[in-house]
Amino acid sequence: MRRREFIMLLAGAAAWPLAVRAQQPLPAIGVLGSGSREAFEFAVAGFAQGLRQRGYVEDRNLSIQYSWAGGHYDLLPSMAAEFVRRRMAVIVTFGGTVTAQAAKAATSTIPIVFAIGTDPVAMGLVASLNRPGGNLTGATSLTVELAPKRLELLHDLLPRVTRIGFLTNPESGAALQAAINEDRAAAARLGIEVQDLPVARDADFDLAFERLVQAGLGALDVSTDPFHLSRRERIVALAMRHRIPTIYSGREYARAGGLMSYGSSGAALYVVAGDYAGRILKGEKPADLPVQEAPKVELIINMKTAKAIGLEIPPTVLARADEVIE
Repeated sequence: MRRREFIMLLAGAAAWPLAVRAQQPLPAIGVLGSGSREAFEFAVAGFAQGLRQRGYVEDRNLSIQYSWAGGHYDLLPSMAAEFVRRRMAVIVTFGGTVTAQAAKAATSTIPIVFAIGTDPVAMGLVASLNRPGGNLTGATSLTVELAPKRLELLHDLLPRVTRIGFLTNPESGAALQAAINEDRAAAARLGIEVQDLPVARDADFDLAFERLVQAGLGALDVSTDPFHLSRRERIVALAMRHRIPTIYSGREYARAGGLMSYGSSGAALYVVAGDYAGRILKGEKPADLPVQEAPKVELIINMKTAKAIGLEIPPTVLARADEVIE
C-alpha cells in the first residue's frame, strides 16, 4: 500500500467516529399545547430561556416538536398519544391542567413536565409537591387558589357591587370545579352573588357578555383557563366595549389592556419547565424534582383602561399595586 493511501485510510478511520456522532439524532422534546402558538409566545420564550440555563438550544443540540390544540381540548389525548408513539425523550405541557392530565393518561414512563395554575396534588398529577413520585413534575402558580383574593380586590374596587359574573370554561373539568368552589366560598364571605358565564367556544363570548349585561352584573372575574388566556384580546375588547370592570388571573391580560390582574407571571412558570426539561435530559428523574411554586404574585392595574371605562381606582387599591400601566 502506498504511503499516501495509508495516511488517507488512517485519517478516514479517525474521522469516522466523529461522522457517526454527527449523524446521531438530537434528543427530542414534545410540547403539548392546549391553545395556539401565537397566544403562547410568552410561554415559548420562557421555556427557551429555561432550556438555555441547562445548555440546550433548539435545532443546535435539541429538537422540539410542538403540537397545538387551538382550544379544542378533545384533541389533546390523541396528540399526547402521538408523542408517546414517537418516543419523545420528554413531554412538556403548555396551557393548564387539562393538558397535563392528557399527557399523564397517555404514558406512565416518558417524563412529563407541566406548568399549571392549580394544585397538582389535588388534580391527581403528583403525590406531593416535594416528592412528586411517578413520571411528572413541573411548576404551579396555584392561581385557582388565589380566586378569593381576586374577589376581595373587586369588592375593594367596587364596594357597592353585589352581583358579578364569573367567566368559566365547562371543558376544564376538575380544574373548573376547584375554581368554582373557591369563588363560591369567597363570594359567600363577602356577601356577593356570583353568576357563571360559560364559554367553551369562540361563538360563546358575545352571548356571555350579553347575558352579563342583561342580568345587570356589575363586574366580571375571568377564570384561570388556557382557552380564555388564548383569547385574551377578545375578552378584554368585550369588557371595554361593555364598560365592565374585570379582574384577570395573570399579567398577560393586563398587558393586553385588561383592567386588573392578580396572579403570577406565566412566563416564569415556563422558565422552570424549560429548566426541568433540561435537567431531565441530563439524567435527572421527575420523581426527584420537587414541583416549584411561582416565586411572586403581583397586582397589576391598567390605568389607561380605568380611564377609558370611566372608573376611578380608590387610592387604597392603587397603593397595593405592584405595577401600574399608565
